[in-house]
Amino acid sequence: MFSSRDISVAFLVCIAISYPFAVAGADFDVHVKPLLSKYCVKCHGGEEANGDVDFSKISTTEDIDTAFETWESVVRHLRAGTMPPQDQVQPDDEERNRFFEWYQNFVDNVEVQPAVFQSRRLSANEYRNTLRSLFGFDLQVAIIEAEQTIAERSMVLKLLPTDPPGGSGFQNDTHQNPLTTIIWDQYSFLADAALEQLFLRERSTQLEKFTGSESVTEMTSEQAERLLRLFLMRAWRRTVPEADVEQVVSKVRERNGAELLTALKFEMKTVLMSPAFIYRGLLVSGQHGKRQSVDAFELAERLSYFLWADMPDDQLMSLAADKTLADPNVYATQIDRMLASPKSRNLADDFAVQWLALNEIEHVSDNVPQMVALKSQPIDFMHYLFTEDRPLLELINSQTAFISPHTSRLYRGDAAQMTKYVKQKGIEVEIVPNQKIKLEHAVERGGILTMPGVLAMNKGPIQRGTWILERILGQELPEPPADVGQVPPNNSDEHLTFRQRFEQHRSNPSCAVCHDRIDPLGFALQDFDNGGQYVRSANYRAPKRRKRNELSSDATSQIDTSGRLPSGESFADITELKQILSTSQRESVLRNIVEKTMSYALCRRLKIHDRPTVNLIVKQMSETNGTWRDLIHAIANSVAFRETILSADN
Repeated sequence: MFSSRDISVAFLVCIAISYPFAVAGADFDVHVKPLLSKYCVKCHGGEEANGDVDFSKISTTEDIDTAFETWESVVRHLRAGTMPPQDQVQPDDEERNRFFEWYQNFVDNVEVQPAVFQSRRLSANEYRNTLRSLFGFDLQVAIIEAEQTIAERSMVLKLLPTDPPGGSGFQNDTHQNPLTTIIWDQYSFLADAALEQLFLRERSTQLEKFTGSESVTEMTSEQAERLLRLFLMRAWRRTVPEADVEQVVSKVRERNGAELLTALKFEMKTVLMSPAFIYRGLLVSGQHGKRQSVDAFELAERLSYFLWADMPDDQLMSLAADKTLADPNVYATQIDRMLASPKSRNLADDFAVQWLALNEIEHVSDNVPQMVALKSQPIDFMHYLFTEDRPLLELINSQTAFISPHTSRLYRGDAAQMTKYVKQKGIEVEIVPNQKIKLEHAVERGGILTMPGVLAMNKGPIQRGTWILERILGQELPEPPADVGQVPPNNSDEHLTFRQRFEQHRSNPSCAVCHDRIDPLGFALQDFDNGGQYVRSANYRAPKRRKRNELSSDATSQIDTSGRLPSGESFADITELKQILSTSQRESVLRNIVEKTMSYALCRRLKIHDRPTVNLIVKQMSETNGTWRDLIHAIANSVAFRETILSADN
C-alpha cells in the first residue's frame, strides 16, 4: 500500500513522537541520533538505504532544514492518520500535538531568503518561442494531414525531446536535464534551418529589422556588422560588453559577396550554439556569495519566461538597459502589459495544462474536433482567469464558461447565447473556436471540477477524487497496492449500487485510510457519467456502449453524491462540496494555487526558505479575496523572484 518514501516518513513519525520537544539542530547528537540508529539506520542508512532518506546523514541543522519537505509529509500523514501504517503502534493525540508544536516552531523560525542561483537550459517550449521571437518567424515542417486532424507543425517541438518534469513537477524546471549529443545535434540543425530561412528573399522583412536597412539586396560589411550587434544582444538577452561584440563583428569586416555571407552565417550560428543562448543565467552579474537583487536583464528574463515562456521583447530589454525596470511603478505596468499581450496565452497552454494534467483529455475521444472542444474549454477558462483579473477561487466555481457547437448540448439553455454556427460546405465535422457564455441554466458546470473534458479524463469516483485531492488541494497520495483489483459486479441475486459494491471493495483498513480522503470527493461527481454528461439533465443521452458500472438514464435515483470529509464536514452534492472548498477549505486550495504558480514562475521546487513567502501570499490572497493578477504581482515581487545568491560557480 505504501511507497518507500511513505515508509521513510513512518520512521520519521516515530522519531518525532519519541522526541516531541526537539528543536531543529539542538542537542541532535545526544537526543535524536541514537533514536535514528536504534530504529531507522538498519534499513534507512548508508549506501543501501531504503527509500529516499538516509538517516545516517541527518546530523546537522542544515540537514534538518534540507529535509523540510519530509517533515511536511510527516505532518500531513499524522493529520490524515495515514502514518504510521495501521499494523504499527499509533501515537496518541497528545503525541501528535507535540509533534505539530515542534513542526510549527521549526517553520516559525525559518527566515526568508532567496535561493542560490542556478542556470538552466531552455525547455523545448521556451526554445521554440525564443527562436521564433529572435528571428521573427516560426520554423515549421511540411505535413500532409487529413482534414480536421491535428499534427505538430513546429520543427522545434518535433525534433527536440519532450522535457521531463523537474522536481517542481513542471517541464521548465530543467536544472537536471543533461545536454546530450542528440539534443546538441538538433540545436545545430535548427540553427542552420533558421539561418537558411532568414536569408531567403521572402524573409527580407525580418532581415531588414536586423540590418536597419529598408532593402537588403546584397549584404554589405556595414549591414553585417549592424546585424551581428543587434543579433548578439537579442540572442544573449542582455547588453554585451564591447570587447565581446568586437571579437564577433571583426570576423565580417572587409568582406563581401559570398565570403561575407558565409562568415556572417558562421558567426550567427556560433551565437545560437553558445551556452549564453541555450541556457538562462550564464551571464548574470553580481557579487558572489552575497544576497542581492538580480540584475535588470535577469529580472526581465524571469518575468518574460514566467508569463510568456519567451525571451524579453524590445520594451523589456530597453527598460532593463536603462535600469528603470526595477522601479515599482514601471515594473507593475510591465506585468499588466504582459498579461494583456497575446503571449500570455502561454500561462494557460503551458502552466495550466501541466498543473491540471489537461493533456489527458486528448485520450477521451477519437473524434478530433470533439476532443479539441473538450480540451480547449478548460484552457480558455484558465486563460480567462489569468488575464481578466478574476478571483483565485473562481477556479472552483464560476458563472463563466466557454463552449462550442461540439459541447453546446451539455449546457442546456445556455447554448442559446452562442452566435449561430454555420458549417462549411463539404465538411462533416470541423474544429470550431469556443464562445464565452454566462451560466444561467447549466449551473452545475461552474468551475474547473465539472467541465466535461476534466470529468471525461477522470473516469469514475477514484480518479476524480484523486485528481481533486492532488491537483486542487495539493495533497500527495501513496501508490495503490498492485493487487487492488476492480469493483466486482453484482451477483445474480444482488441489486447493490456501485457505491455499495465499492464500500465492500474498500473494506481493507490499510486501503480505507486513503479512500477516506479520496472517495467523498469522487462520489460527489457521480451526477456525471464517464463521458462528462450530467445524468440529471432532461436531455441526457446515455452512451451507446455504457460501461458496466454506469447508470442508465432512468436510474438516477440510485446516485448517492453525499460525503463526509476527514475534517468532519458533510455535503449532499457537488454544489455543497464546491461551497466547502471555497470556504472552510479555501486556505488549502489557495495554498496549492500559490505553491504551484510560484514553482512554475521560479522553474524549481520550493525550498524551506520560500515557506514564509508562501504563507504571506496565502494570507494576503485569503483576506482580500485575491485575483490571479494579484497573485502574479505578489510572486513577481517576492524575494525568491527578485533576489538571488550567486555561488562561486556562477
